[in-house]
Amino acid sequence: RRSSELLKYEGTLTPINVERALCELQSLVPHAVRLERSELVSVDTVTLRDFQTRLRGLPSEQVGETRMLHRPPPPAPIPMPMPPSGAPPAPAEGEKKSSSSTRKRSATAVQDDDLAEVMDLVNTKTIKQKEKQEQVDEVLELLSKPSAKQASETERFRTAGGSKLKEFCRNSTREDCARINGPYYVCTKIHFRRIIKPHTDVSLGDCSYLDTCRHMNTCPFIHYEVDASDAQRMREGRAQLDPFARVATNRLDMDPFSQHYEPQFVNCDIRTFPMQVLGKFPVIMADPPWDIHMELPYGTMSDDEMRRMNVQVLQDDGVIFLWVTGRAMELGRECLELWGYKFVQELLWVKTNQLQRIIRTGRTGHWINHSKEHCLIGLKGSPRINNNFDCDVICAEVRETSRKPDEMYDLLERLAPGTRKLELFGRPHNVHKGWTTLGNQLSKTQITEPWLRAHLLEEGVFEEEDMTELPHPPDNPAVPPWGGHSPPKKLNELFDKTLQSDEGDLKA
Repeated sequence: RRSSELLKYEGTLTPINVERALCELQSLVPHAVRLERSELVSVDTVTLRDFQTRLRGLPSEQVGETRMLHRPPPPAPIPMPMPPSGAPPAPAEGEKKSSSSTRKRSATAVQDDDLAEVMDLVNTKTIKQKEKQEQVDEVLELLSKPSAKQASETERFRTAGGSKLKEFCRNSTREDCARINGPYYVCTKIHFRRIIKPHTDVSLGDCSYLDTCRHMNTCPFIHYEVDASDAQRMREGRAQLDPFARVATNRLDMDPFSQHYEPQFVNCDIRTFPMQVLGKFPVIMADPPWDIHMELPYGTMSDDEMRRMNVQVLQDDGVIFLWVTGRAMELGRECLELWGYKFVQELLWVKTNQLQRIIRTGRTGHWINHSKEHCLIGLKGSPRINNNFDCDVICAEVRETSRKPDEMYDLLERLAPGTRKLELFGRPHNVHKGWTTLGNQLSKTQITEPWLRAHLLEEGVFEEEDMTELPHPPDNPAVPPWGGHSPPKKLNELFDKTLQSDEGDLKA
């Protein structure tokens, strides 16, 4: 609120006016404003704001008393003459106090308006400050824009001709869609078809597990499959858009995995396998068999075994994606720290069923059914990755027990294209082109990188008959030997170094 007197001269303020305002402010708050030879030396903005807050928050009587602390004492009161005889009586003592208090409040209100105006003048940015702020804003805008390289990478993975994804009809089947929208309504979305077998009891409704049901041949509930005509329409002209495929790349003119080596995998016990012979990997994904205190169709590892895993030898500069369960959330973060990673973010998988609805009757969860899974992201060193390409939420169907979405492979390829990638605790459905998979449920070991195959044979980790035949490499491999890193040291050198370190510890 501005006083009427200052509003007249708002457009014609001169340095003299500002100087007077600062002198007035110094007399009010001497510890906050310091003037020397009519020049402003220092301003304590914290004290000013505190003083302004106290002025606005105190009653008007106390505000007047605060202001009077910095002013000279008022002159002594002049004695009033006695009224002549016959004059009206003098006002009572209470009336005098009321009139004096009213005048005091009026004077304080005017002073408050002046002080508020002075504070506005002090807080107003100068022309130089405004120019500097504009420069800062311009620099921040330039920094937020993607570089030419980032724009090129974004265009490389952009879907040609726009999104080719087809939406599923919320009415599920063609019959229900026609019943709700009318027989003449043409729905271009994808529908499902009910699978009715002799043992199916329609009155029981849909199966809770749908296509993940383990007893589909005898289950009396209703199951579904994609309508044949819609499935064919999804495939027409778009070989990669198979309704049962999990490929997120829709560019027909470019396959991001075409220049990668064929899938390679090692059937081993990860707890004892010398993982340092594999070299370095910029990207690692792991789905450990956490001990969740439930009956599972596979073996689990104790918490201490997870902590002792030698993951740190696989990366110098890279990123790891660690899938965790509910009780392993904190343990997963602890393991990341022990392995030399910094927890930076979390990815969430929202589980859907075959009909593209959120899972409500899952097979996991001690207290409530789990409809999502968490993946912790750890960073080590300074990896070269593409930031801000994908979001941290994936909506995908549930399939076999513990199987994760295949969309992860495309996401990680966009994150670090043309690099070596490693998956720990993989199973046969996890082997993927351009990836090295380790697990104890895989088939015969297959090594497709020529330099890695030669190194494993030289180190005696495998014999030639322990591995499948070397497949034909790609014409123009995207991954250079050892991914551009130095070859790993020989095992005997590493063993001697470890032995010397242990002997030194014993002597100490």
